[in-house]
Amino acid sequence: MRPTALARRFRPGTTITLSLLFTFALAAAVRADGGGSQAGDESSSGGWVVLVGPEGARGWKTFPVGWQEVGAAYLNAGNLKSLAATSGKGVVYNGRLGRAPNLVSAEEFGDVEAHVEFLVPRGSNSGVKFEGVYEVQIFDSYGVKTPTASDNGGVYPRAELLPKYHHIDDGYPPRVNGSRPPGEWQTLDVVFRAPKFDADGKKVADARFDTIVLNGQVVHEGLSLPCPTGHAWRRKEEPKGPILLQGDHGPVAFRNVRVRPLKSGGAD
Repeated sequence: MRPTALARRFRPGTTITLSLLFTFALAAAVRADGGGSQAGDESSSGGWVVLVGPEGARGWKTFPVGWQEVGAAYLNAGNLKSLAATSGKGVVYNGRLGRAPNLVSAEEFGDVEAHVEFLVPRGSNSGVKFEGVYEVQIFDSYGVKTPTASDNGGVYPRAELLPKYHHIDDGYPPRVNGSRPPGEWQTLDVVFRAPKFDADGKKVADARFDTIVLNGQVVHEGLSLPCPTGHAWRRKEEPKGPILLQGDHGPVAFRNVRVRPLKSGGAD
């Protein structure tokens, strides 16, 4: 059973465990707190492409200055708005300053399933962008009573850069606030459907998030997007694009980042 089909059995905001979502998708079990074993290479993991795992960060166009491969990341005791790290592999983070160029995958994807584990300190901001332009927001939103699209798990609003960066709509807020406290590892499990085009290049179906699950809670389901998000909303849409991890908006760490291409449209 696909994670999407499983998620549809639950009402919005229902907590569902990662083990339920991925029992049939992963060759290796994933612990409910998101810190479980990492699938191996693509040939042994049911088609999953590992971008960040125990063997390190791989599959990115470049690994820009500012990003570091580390063994663990955690809140900096001297400054709860920054992160500290230990040496090793398995985690990437953008340093204590949290200002590094975005990580962009070398491979491009259309319909895709993604699993992302992330950690942010107090007040920090990041995001995961599908095809590089459809953003699921990452934010320290713990304790927010009425989350907006700029909060954790939101699908980001359209925006303009000039004369000063500002939103021009409300985006798509998460149905519930599933955020964990800053300094705790969190998980996003996403099924994304790329926009579809006919033989003449005319768009015949919008991009869509079948499901977005934040820390085991369904925060979006069946969400169609008529255009890209943020200030990319005027950009020409494409059938494929890269996975992007935002690194220039604040400290963030990632681990166990993997994606799996899906069959277009129908059952997977």
